[in-house]
Amino acid sequence: MTLANIEMAVYCFDVINAQLNRQKEPAVPREIPNVKLPLFVTWKKGVHHDLRGCIGTFSDLKLGDGLNEYAKTSAFHDSRFKPIGKEEVPSLQCGVSLLVNFEKIHDFRDWTIGRHGVRMNFDDGHRTRSAVFLPEVASEQGWNHVETIDSLIRKSGYGDRIDDSLRASLRIVRFQSSKIVLDYKDYVNYKQSHGLPIPH
Repeated sequence: MTLANIEMAVYCFDVINAQLNRQKEPAVPREIPNVKLPLFVTWKKGVHHDLRGCIGTFSDLKLGDGLNEYAKTSAFHDSRFKPIGKEEVPSLQCGVSLLVNFEKIHDFRDWTIGRHGVRMNFDDGHRTRSAVFLPEVASEQGWNHVETIDSLIRKSGYGDRIDDSLRASLRIVRFQSSKIVLDYKDYVNYKQSHGLPIPH
């Protein structure tokens, strides 16, 4: 199994710094393996680690390409937030999640809080709705299974009543992740300790 490593998060910082400073794209570090995996990149900000952007893919993407694409997409194109500005970078924290062990489940409670992420979709009679939470979300929010599933349904944009028959109709996949989290100051320390320039 490919595990998330610090170079992946360093590379995400390098990618958005290059974009913000209008510099050429950084090379993919050799420590990032040449494998294909689904992944998410998460940006948080400040001492309270407020969410600043989180987007990823369930498609198998070549890791270097996927990190490059989703570092930028989550930083600049998450529709819930305005694009990250250059002045914010020193207050950022980057999370890289590599997604593994996908399993369909038939009971919406058949997953472990803190261990599994949940992806669900359902048809509301007009369209198919979908949403996903990474494994850490439910425990960070203090949610139980029902609260997590109901929050997922709301995240999908569904505004009508939620009841047990709706919950039972959901198509749910549980999954796990290998995650690395890196604060900006640790990114700077990494660059300095490896004799690499820090973008300004």
